[in-house]
Amino acid sequence: MKLTLLDWAVVVAYFVVNLGIGFYYFRRASGSVSEFFISGRSVPWWLAGTSMVATTFAADTPLVVTGIVYRNGIAGNWLWWAYALSGMLTVFFFARLWRRAGVLTDMELAELRYSGKPAAFLRCFRALYLALPVNTIIIGWVNLAMATILQLTLGISKMSAVMFCLGLTVAYTVVSGLWAVLWTDLLQFVLKMGMVIVLAIFALQAVGGIHGLMARLAEHDAVAHTNTLAFVPDKSSSLYLIFLTYLTLTWWASWYPGAEPGGGGYIAQRIFCAKDERHSLGATLWFNVAHYALRPWPWILTALVAVALIPHPANPEGAYVQIMIDHLPASLRGLMLAGFAAAYMSTIGTQINLGASYLLNDVYRRFLVRDGNERHYVNASRWLTILVTVIAAVATYYMSSIQGAWRFLISLGAGAGLVFMLRWFWWRVNAWSEVSAMCAAALSSLFLQSPLASGAVRVLQGFDPMLFSTLDPLVTHKSLDASDPHAFAWLVLLTTAFTTITWLAVTFLTPPEPQSKLREFYERVRPATLGWKPIAGADATSSQSLLWSAADWIAGCALIYCALFGIGKLIFGDWVLGVELLLGAVVCVIFIFWDLNRRGWETLSS
Repeated sequence: MKLTLLDWAVVVAYFVVNLGIGFYYFRRASGSVSEFFISGRSVPWWLAGTSMVATTFAADTPLVVTGIVYRNGIAGNWLWWAYALSGMLTVFFFARLWRRAGVLTDMELAELRYSGKPAAFLRCFRALYLALPVNTIIIGWVNLAMATILQLTLGISKMSAVMFCLGLTVAYTVVSGLWAVLWTDLLQFVLKMGMVIVLAIFALQAVGGIHGLMARLAEHDAVAHTNTLAFVPDKSSSLYLIFLTYLTLTWWASWYPGAEPGGGGYIAQRIFCAKDERHSLGATLWFNVAHYALRPWPWILTALVAVALIPHPANPEGAYVQIMIDHLPASLRGLMLAGFAAAYMSTIGTQINLGASYLLNDVYRRFLVRDGNERHYVNASRWLTILVTVIAAVATYYMSSIQGAWRFLISLGAGAGLVFMLRWFWWRVNAWSEVSAMCAAALSSLFLQSPLASGAVRVLQGFDPMLFSTLDPLVTHKSLDASDPHAFAWLVLLTTAFTTITWLAVTFLTPPEPQSKLREFYERVRPATLGWKPIAGADATSSQSLLWSAADWIAGCALIYCALFGIGKLIFGDWVLGVELLLGAVVCVIFIFWDLNRRGWETLSS
């Protein structure tokens, strides 16, 4: 793809502005670790929420959505649409609790909730686990996506593309920490969202508009015996089992970056940086609505055009970029590349800042250098940011599939989600509950994805074929490959069952936390009293109503899905149903704000 001098000027100007923002906040971010990692807890809801949205819109996102649509049509997006259920739980059940905790990172919660050496071990273990292997996988797949884009558009080699983009991103992140990330996220979100909408418009024009697209897809589906435009898979579809798995199990059982059951990661980081509890709730609510309801359709429409025009691509994920090369006017190519750079940088900036915060706050300052001053820790934060970046660059070299990395992380955390939610609402959960859940999830998932699994099942079936007949998929597939829909569903189901049994057994076999520690946590965070009666007392009151929080959660989920599918129905010409769904979304908004205003944004009591 050829770029003009004007295109290059646009790209250079974009990078200069981002670096300018980073240096503008240099002095403020250098004041303390709190300023560097959570912006001094002074961020308004709209900036914190938009930063979350920008972070989840990485360079890989349109490519992954395109690969999903190629394989499973629109309905394949339930792989991530289902996590709206988890996201809304964070809004109404957990956002305020996180903000009240007053921690710098979500790992720090371990020593607020638990006591002694097990709590210290959990904090260090989870910090290293998330900062290095998990964070490395996330940064790696985003690097892989950007490398694919630059290879297809400019012919740059994979590692050259990665090093160029990483270098520019780490520059402003090292200089100003989260302050730079937040404000560049705002700029980047506006740019990248505008450009994917523009690309979708030109892509539709290339197939004769929406009616031309639907006609071409009808021809495609007749040959492939699929229904690409279905929002929900048909019961006879091979995708239906995994759809049910997503909707009933995965969203609450699996830990996944940005959609952790109970909150966590960069979502928790943005909650910490919000001005107060009201702004933390507003930020997470805006994020979930924008992420799931307002943003997907430009990606999906371009992906559908790719299916219609490039039915058998060598790389389905790269077909999105090919549509850009073939059908975007030359005058807009520079802006589109800047948009991809924005998508990339918003995610990478967050992840390297988050990974460095874990290494600094939960490992270095907690266990290695405990008596340093703020200047020392800020400088250490900058060096750790560079370390996280270098490790991720090396990992990128060995990655080959973006969607494969997505599924691997979902399966790796299957089953651990429940303990992350119940630690807020059940006094009996202890540090070993979390440790055992994480270990059981990782070990069982890796085992089930190895050839050893089918051999173990054959041994079990030799003892009792009827009892272990449900494990036939392990024998059929040799191992549970996360890229196969049926195998992935079984992988999540079996991993969740094993993990849940393991952590519950460990919980009851190990002693509870000391009552003094539990009482201190309860009084600080003030969760609902239902699971805390032995600690809080029978007459205790709480600022949290589980009943009304559940009502708001249901309304929030209905809001997202009504808006998402209402917009989709309007796009494809079903005006009556589209308008009805959007009216339903409006009713949900009215109910949520009525309830929040009635109970008081600051207290949310029953």
